[in-house]
Amino acid sequence: MEKIIKPSSGYLYLFLALAGIAASIYLFTQELFLLGAILLFISIICLPGFFIVEPNKAVVMLLFGEYKGTVKAYGFFWVNPFMTKKKISLRVRNFENKPVKVNDKIGNPVMIGTIVVWQVEDTFKTTFDVEDYENFVHLQTDAAVRKMAGLFSYDNFEDDHSEITLRSGVEEVNHSLEQEISDRLNHAGIKVIEARISHLAYASEIASAMLQRQQATAIVAARQKIVEGAVGMVEMALADLKMKDIIEFDNDKKAVMVSNLMVVLCSDKSASPVLNVGTLNQ
Repeated sequence: MEKIIKPSSGYLYLFLALAGIAASIYLFTQELFLLGAILLFISIICLPGFFIVEPNKAVVMLLFGEYKGTVKAYGFFWVNPFMTKKKISLRVRNFENKPVKVNDKIGNPVMIGTIVVWQVEDTFKTTFDVEDYENFVHLQTDAAVRKMAGLFSYDNFEDDHSEITLRSGVEEVNHSLEQEISDRLNHAGIKVIEARISHLAYASEIASAMLQRQQATAIVAARQKIVEGAVGMVEMALADLKMKDIIEFDNDKKAVMVSNLMVVLCSDKSASPVLNVGTLNQ
């Protein structure tokens, strides 16, 4: 587990080290070479113990392979010069994962790109539980995207019972993705602040066919609305003609009129009127 330590201030030990070097030089001038050499050696040995911690960074301390603690306070410090120091950034970082080809719930290949915002939370796990924590973040994000995509359909064209899809259920899908990535990165002491889908599309090999299907669905829906409206207009026209007693229609004439009105109202082109100069039956 991570252990936070607060080392000694480096300014006092820096003064002592400089004083020791100055004293050793003075001893050399007094021909006390042995004492001066010992004092100089001790002063030089102490120099590797100085280190600086910047804001939002941490230093993991090891003494002959044994974990001694983590310094998260920023400043100028001094520790045992035989300690090994490893710096780790605690700053919030983000990366945009390039779109990867995955299969959705019903097997359609889709391209999904993600943006992940993350931060190192436990320096012990980050340092000792994984080999390369930055590469670990990228690989586990890919794995989480593949698992998440298998839980949802791209849309509900082929899965009518699916209430949440990759395209429509943005909040639910992003929450599922964030939770999956968090569970995977927790082993490395990394906190996921946010994870969301930045790119979503069908794979190139089926994109054209899916686009045609969507267009056909839209056309059918539009035609359905046009027909519903046309039927209402024809019904209203016949009712008005009958109520105002403008003309009497038998069943054959009604059928002809309904047919003509439906053609005019449902056609996607402008009607070309034909003037009948004879009788209605002609």
